[in-house]
Amino acid sequence: MWADLAPLGRHPESGGYRRYAWTGADAECRAWFRAEAESRGLAVETDRNGNQWAWLGDPAAGDAVVTGSHLDSVPDGGAFDGPLGVVSAFAALDELRDRGAEFARPFGIVNFGDEEGARFGLACVGSRLAAGQLTREAAYELRDADGISLPEAMEAAGYDPSAIGADPERLGRIGAFVELHVEQGRALDLSGDAVGIASAIWPHGRWRFDFRGEANHAGTTRLVDRRDPMPTYAETVLAARREAELAGAVATFGKVAVEPNGVNAIPSLVRGWLDSRAPDQAALDTVVAAVERAARERAERDGVELAVVRESFTPVIEFGHALRDELDKLLGGAVPVLGTGAGHDAGILSGTVPTAMLFVRNPTGVSHSPAEHAREDDCVAGVRALADVLEGMACR
Repeated sequence: MWADLAPLGRHPESGGYRRYAWTGADAECRAWFRAEAESRGLAVETDRNGNQWAWLGDPAAGDAVVTGSHLDSVPDGGAFDGPLGVVSAFAALDELRDRGAEFARPFGIVNFGDEEGARFGLACVGSRLAAGQLTREAAYELRDADGISLPEAMEAAGYDPSAIGADPERLGRIGAFVELHVEQGRALDLSGDAVGIASAIWPHGRWRFDFRGEANHAGTTRLVDRRDPMPTYAETVLAARREAELAGAVATFGKVAVEPNGVNAIPSLVRGWLDSRAPDQAALDTVVAAVERAARERAERDGVELAVVRESFTPVIEFGHALRDELDKLLGGAVPVLGTGAGHDAGILSGTVPTAMLFVRNPTGVSHSPAEHAREDDCVAGVRALADVLEGMACR
């Protein structure tokens, strides 16, 4: 499976993946998912929000146990973030069949659409829509860098966007959702464990900073006459690093757009996106407020206008202790429990469905990069752990 999936959406120069929502690479990944599911005798369906589901048994019976993750990527992302959870789901089913396990509850594998938000700027679009955390109206306003709206992209890919929105009936059929994911950090590597259980997802969000100045000639405009937003932006980037370090949080300006974007032109607009995450809400609020304060102080000195828009936000998500404790028991009580600063579909669903997460060791801690990695023996350990959990929850 891993070998078949590996070339899909891989960029030949960067070696990273560009599996963006509703593109050709996305379609190839969806076809791969369908083929793997059908080869195992699973019934495949795509819901109103573009999420793919593969079922063993009748999901309408309710109390289903579901596992899976996503197949899309960040720009030039790694091979493991998302796909490891989907590949492991199919492999865990194979393992359970090898064990002769018989399912007593409906069982599903899911591929959530547009988890990374690489194209439209909002993470977990598929699961947010299903859980009612993203309205149809708000989804229709999402646009990519070329101005193509989400419904236009869905239509171009052959899907009907008219029905997108909350799907309580479908989610109401799920009794538990367990997502396996490569760890995005080095906690397991440092502890020497192959597999861990998630305790919570840090609160996190994305803020857009628009710095507006005045375009002018780079060679003829005196420094004192400039209203250049770039130094303002640069100071804000440094402030983000400084304030995050003080608060024990993380803050990153990883995306920037410049107009007119000419080598010999002073910019009229610098637009930067801040991603910030922290162990608790108070720390996150402190960081974002301090970054915005530093930006406004520098903008006033530079004669630059500043607008700040919060584009997305997810509060702290504490995974339910009952299901988390059940996973721990099924895995023998010797698996470490750790928090994460990364968002996941499991976190979105946690307010509606009992959810839990398993992490597989990442020896370098690198994520969202072609260098992202997990050793094969650790991946196999993850599959076996997932199979143990599913057997205990869904089988006779």
